[in-house]
Amino acid sequence: MAIPLIACHIPSSFTSSDAQGERKCKYTGHSVRAIPMRVITVGKKRDRGIQLIVDEYTEKIWHYCTIDDVLIRSNPKNARDVKAQIEDEDIAVTNLIRSDDWVVILDERGKDMCSEQLADFIGDAGITGASRLLFCVGGPYGHGRQLRQRANLSIKLSSMVLNHQIALVVLMEQLYRAWTILKGQKYHH
Repeated sequence: MAIPLIACHIPSSFTSSDAQGERKCKYTGHSVRAIPMRVITVGKKRDRGIQLIVDEYTEKIWHYCTIDDVLIRSNPKNARDVKAQIEDEDIAVTNLIRSDDWVVILDERGKDMCSEQLADFIGDAGITGASRLLFCVGGPYGHGRQLRQRANLSIKLSSMVLNHQIALVVLMEQLYRAWTILKGQKYHH
C-alpha cells in the first residue's frame, strides 16, 4: 500500500519564522524518529572524488539514521531508444521500492524546498507509517512514468539542471544539514 500523496503536501507555511523572519524547523529540539533512508542514483560509475564526498556525508548521516547509497547503472539493457532506456531504468528503480516507503524524486520541475522544509519533511516522515525515506536521482533523461506515479513528492535542488553526480552531492549535504537542523546543532547557520 503506497503512502498517500496528501501526506507530503508542502504548504507555504511549512516552517515557522522567528521575530527576525528567519525560517525555523518545527521539530528542532524535539525527539524525531531516526527513519532509515536510501538514496538511489541512476548513472555511470562515479568519479572517485564524488564517491569520496558521498562516503563522507554517508558516514556523517549514519550518526542520525541508517542510510544506503545505491547506484543503478544507466541504460542497464543498452537500449538505443531513449524511451526504452528510461523504461529500463524505471523498472530497475521501482523494483527497489517497498510499499511503505516514502518516495521522493529529484526533478527540475519539482517543488522548491528550503533546508528547514526538508528537515520538517524528514520529521513528518518519522511520525507516519513510512518504513523508510527513499530519494531518487534520475538518469540522463530523468525519471520514468512508473516512478513518477509512485513518488510521494517531487523536489528540485536548484532551478538549474544539475549533472546526476552533482545532484547526489548536493542531496547528501542537504540530508546531513536537515538532520543537524532537527537536532539543533550548529552546522546550519
